[in-house]
Amino acid sequence: NYMWDESADRIMLNNADEGTYYVLYGAISSCNLIIANAPTATEATDAERKEVMAYAKVIRALCYDVLVNYYADTYDKATAAEKRSVPLITSADIDAPYTQVSIQEMYDFIIQDTKEAIEMGIPAQSMTAIHPNLGAAYALLARVYLQMQNYDEALRYANLALEQNNQLFDWNAFYEEHQAAIDDPDNYDKIVTPMQYDYVENYYLRYGVQSNFDSYEYNIPVERAERFEEGDARFLSRWKLKVDNNDTYYKALESGFFNHGGLTTCEAYLIKAECQARLAQNNDYAESMNTLNSVRITRIRPDKYQPATAATLEEALSLIRRTKDNELIFSIVPFADARRFNLEGTYASTLIKTYEGKEYSLSPTSHLWTMPFPAGALNNPGNGSIEQNVSK
Repeated sequence: NYMWDESADRIMLNNADEGTYYVLYGAISSCNLIIANAPTATEATDAERKEVMAYAKVIRALCYDVLVNYYADTYDKATAAEKRSVPLITSADIDAPYTQVSIQEMYDFIIQDTKEAIEMGIPAQSMTAIHPNLGAAYALLARVYLQMQNYDEALRYANLALEQNNQLFDWNAFYEEHQAAIDDPDNYDKIVTPMQYDYVENYYLRYGVQSNFDSYEYNIPVERAERFEEGDARFLSRWKLKVDNNDTYYKALESGFFNHGGLTTCEAYLIKAECQARLAQNNDYAESMNTLNSVRITRIRPDKYQPATAATLEEALSLIRRTKDNELIFSIVPFADARRFNLEGTYASTLIKTYEGKEYSLSPTSHLWTMPFPAGALNNPGNGSIEQNVSK
């Protein structure tokens, strides 16, 4: 996948890359156990039982959202009822039967689970940062409806999320606090990330892949660094150019527990901005750009900042996507968004990169945009059956 080799038989080769599948289904199993047993839990009130179940439903829905955007084709209203997605498992019992449902059925389930959590009274202030709150439920619905190209509902839920919390972190102030160390070309000492438990943008903190211990972020290649906006304090605070023998890259500067897998106010703002652009009348994108700029002004250095403006939908979406792809780097969102734009066609783009002097490209129609199920899932399907969603 990284080398964009369309000739490779990924099904045959995919004998070890099982983390996404099993980690997420492991989390789903825990959620299923809670949902099944919380109603009869002792030493708890009805409200407390419902609260715990509501947390589990949102977490389960988010897990399925990642799975369906990784192992199944992107949502297309015309074909969603016909195409397969991933196994829908709602029982924690060993060898419980399950069905590999359609993409439409999976999206319906994700929405139902999240709305049921809201009806159960998921609290505005959750138990801890790793328990999703009401804002998280609204933000997840905004994300899912955006993936379904239902811009009215996505906008409605993004606004509801922002009513719960609309704070944005001041990355300019953070950069200025650490500027001396950042600007020192010989200093690569780690800075503790602000994107942790008390990050003001959190609706729901979920570490993602590096979940078990305090960790570093990933280094990024030069060509990926070039896609950040000039003067982006968030970028400047997180990566610094490093020349190491023959290798030149941007070395990660921060350590800690990063909210790469959760839900934030920033994502809600950027969903709102896209929906405002999509629903704009008479080519008036001022509201959309105002929403985008409310994020950018907390990120872009004052000497570089200029309010974004757009005269066309294409310009508006391009500006929003640049910020969103960079804000949510290392999450499923840029990948899911790219698939969504590829399907739409009008704003699809071919990706191009250079690796060891050779140029590679990935077309928007490539089968590589859908990942194959791992061998373990196919060879040990349990009490159900799984069919691959890709040919190779």
